[in-house]
Amino acid sequence: MDFTPSERSQQYLDLARAFVDDRVLPELPGYLEAARSQPWVVPPIVETLKSEARAAGLWNLFLPDDRYGPGLSNTDYAPIAELTGRAMPLAPEVFNCNAPDTGNAEVLVHYGSEEQRERWLTPLLAGEIRSAFCMTEPDVASSDASNMAATARVEGDEVVLNGKKWWSTGIGHPDCRFLIFMGVTDPEAHKYRRHSMVIVPVDTPGVEIGRMLTVFGYYDEPYGHGEVSFDDVRLPVDSIIAGPGRGFEIAQGRLGPGRVHHCMRAIGMAEVALELACRRATDRVAFGKPLANLGGNRERIARARLAIDQARLLVLRTAWLLDRHGVAGARDEVSQIKAVVPRMTCDVIDMAMQLHGGAGVSDVFPLAEMYAGARALRLADGPDEVHLGMVARSELHRYAEAPGGIT
Repeated sequence: MDFTPSERSQQYLDLARAFVDDRVLPELPGYLEAARSQPWVVPPIVETLKSEARAAGLWNLFLPDDRYGPGLSNTDYAPIAELTGRAMPLAPEVFNCNAPDTGNAEVLVHYGSEEQRERWLTPLLAGEIRSAFCMTEPDVASSDASNMAATARVEGDEVVLNGKKWWSTGIGHPDCRFLIFMGVTDPEAHKYRRHSMVIVPVDTPGVEIGRMLTVFGYYDEPYGHGEVSFDDVRLPVDSIIAGPGRGFEIAQGRLGPGRVHHCMRAIGMAEVALELACRRATDRVAFGKPLANLGGNRERIARARLAIDQARLLVLRTAWLLDRHGVAGARDEVSQIKAVVPRMTCDVIDMAMQLHGGAGVSDVFPLAEMYAGARALRLADGPDEVHLGMVARSELHRYAEAPGGIT
């Protein structure tokens, strides 16, 4: 396999890199300060940068469908996703490529009706609105989605939603206009045919947005990860995406490319952490030596470089497989990257924090907030253990039929 970017892909990558370096990174400190002082208000610079990015053609780069953007493949978009990871959280939104909107857009592109796409996908891809995704629940082990207690019952020409969700990413954004809710429609059906996904306008009666949750004290403003309650929320039955019972199918289709995006952004963060670590290790002196020459710091820096480069190759291979065989042909690899990359990113950031001493765990440097995001990613879209279990199951399956093999 050849990961050499196509000429077209390289052009977009060069444009995106210049835009991030010249426009996004200089604005990032001010953006973060403004977002923290008014957590649920979008700083004005966001719309300015979005307009500039769209005018430059750096818009909706994540969708491999040329009806909605340049139509880059997963392989072509992956390096751009890594680039945006260097300027989190501003760069992804500037290019209209931020989660969970990307995943929700993919759901609507592949599974939505014409009416659903017209009402919700069009303004989402225009950057006029934001969205949220409501799947995880506080009262069950959500690592097993079949535990889901929230319901989406069909009653005549309506679907009625009840339940409580949390870690609903994006629900705090002032421009969030709809969410995608997953609930049980038929508890007697096969476990993968019980659930449905429903589009819910946030102002629907019975929808109540509760508290915003923090990760190590960070709110991830202005997006937020919130609690949402659904109390007899009634919607037309055509609010169900692709029809009742297809929730699991949609969820699997949604998460393949999305995990590539998450992982490549995480690799971008790891690169920033390593750069900060190297600068600190060469600039700071302790006990008469640069930090790089103390203890095992040189080896730690070398191992970080190896880990980042190995992880990147694994993600690029996964993107390549997704482009050729779809989610079904890259299922194991999607689990592999989700288990490998967030842990690697945590390790690299942790090493960088250690080299920075007290400053590393403060707000003086971005490392602490980056670590919070990377650590949360080890739980989001399925915890490490679920993905490792899937990889092990596939590996062991080859031996199941052998004499004395595992059954």
